[in-house]
Amino acid sequence: MNLAMSWNEWANLDAIGLADLVRKGQITPQEVAQQAAFAIDALNPAISAVIEVFDDAVHDPMKDGTNPDGAFAGIPFLMKDLGPTVKGRLQEMGSLLMQGNRSSADSFLTSRIRQAGLNIIGRTTTPEFGLCSSAENPAVYVTRNPWNLDYTTCGSSAGTAASVAAGIIPLSHATDGGGSIRIPAGVNGNIGLKPSRGVFSVAPYSSDLMGVVSVQGCHSRTIRDTAAFVDSCRGGAPGEFMPYWLPPEPYSELIRRDPKKLRIAVSHEWGDYQATPHIVAELEGAARFLEALGHHVEWVIPDIDFHAAYRAQTECYIMNFTQTISGLLEQKGLEQPPANLIEPMCIRVWEEGRFYSYRQRAKMQAVFNDTSRRLASFFEDWDIILTPTMALPTPLVGTKEYLTISENPSVYDWFENLWRIFSYTPIANLCGLPGISLPMAELENGLPLGIHALTRQGEDGLLLQLGAQIERALNGKWNHGRRPAVHVTSIDAVQFPAKCVKDSV
Repeated sequence: MNLAMSWNEWANLDAIGLADLVRKGQITPQEVAQQAAFAIDALNPAISAVIEVFDDAVHDPMKDGTNPDGAFAGIPFLMKDLGPTVKGRLQEMGSLLMQGNRSSADSFLTSRIRQAGLNIIGRTTTPEFGLCSSAENPAVYVTRNPWNLDYTTCGSSAGTAASVAAGIIPLSHATDGGGSIRIPAGVNGNIGLKPSRGVFSVAPYSSDLMGVVSVQGCHSRTIRDTAAFVDSCRGGAPGEFMPYWLPPEPYSELIRRDPKKLRIAVSHEWGDYQATPHIVAELEGAARFLEALGHHVEWVIPDIDFHAAYRAQTECYIMNFTQTISGLLEQKGLEQPPANLIEPMCIRVWEEGRFYSYRQRAKMQAVFNDTSRRLASFFEDWDIILTPTMALPTPLVGTKEYLTISENPSVYDWFENLWRIFSYTPIANLCGLPGISLPMAELENGLPLGIHALTRQGEDGLLLQLGAQIERALNGKWNHGRRPAVHVTSIDAVQFPAKCVKDSV
């Protein structure tokens, strides 16, 4: 079967660009879905990013309620195998325990995704229950970085990150409980926005503080795709325990204008957490770039007890994941996590969390409150905090110290090891702030390095507006115009011949 377009054309189109072609009648949603499915067939054996393709959704994009009049006009979309459920589809959460688990209904956000015109054609990899930094358990799958297959994608939105970076699909679902949108975006050269608390609903689940530490979102290759995704999918379901809000104007309109002159605080020394010299040099380069755009840039460190904050974040994770695992065990009539079906660190987290008291939870929430107040005060004087997305270089595949197959006997030491590399992203989850990773820099070995920006709660549009200004200044050439080694443009044109699509780029 001929494809709708060449792979170069495909790679040069974002989701909005593909949707425009559909609206013009130059391609059909089925043709676009088939092209994405071909890309998965060709590249997934190398990167192991997609668990399953829904063949029926590829052949009939509107069968599950995809809205052809939505912003994305029926183009294909991949769902991370964690978080929102998809009616009738498997959701196995990266766990052997959950194999065969099939969802009975769409989550609220899934219905919003369909209404936005996105055709859910498959699911992407994630570490077990989204707990660790990389989708790497050889008994399940090992997702690899398309820039260099020896390296991890990080996580937990691992398969989404690899799929978008490799050009398989321009837009894909992601979640973020401590950096799981932004970290893999930074490692794979994508755009990753972690929205504010009160943007995307997780209904019907997790209507409490510990649940909303984790938020929903997407990976993309252009700011306008992310803006359109937020515009189209945001909003609360009936019965939310907190307000959900709308901005004065859609982000898709806001990003057409440059932001005002911003006060940007740059830092990488967060308590004992510090970036390597090369990463600091890349951060300095990004700061100079923003200064050249007319912004005021200064090196300033927020007055926060970062170790206390991240200790509270650790305790929140332990309590949250203990509840998650306990609930799943109860559903299956089990009293203990089976060692052959649940990964060792997940079991240790469950064991530790069983003994937490309400008093400990109250103390954790008090630290959350103090940290949030301090950071909000900081944003009275500053518009943006700029950091690297990570403090240390991307790990090689098989670096067990960051994985839930780690043999570390201490849950607390294991989490502290995570904070040493992922030093800058969790604070946004703790405080409910928006953060974005932008593909502006690179590591010494040529892998992408994200530059991370934080702002005050509810100002997601400011991050997108700044991102759009940077994107225009770069002429759209994120990652210095480079592409990964494993990419759709490397697919053999003889194997997959394409018909021409006029005016597609």
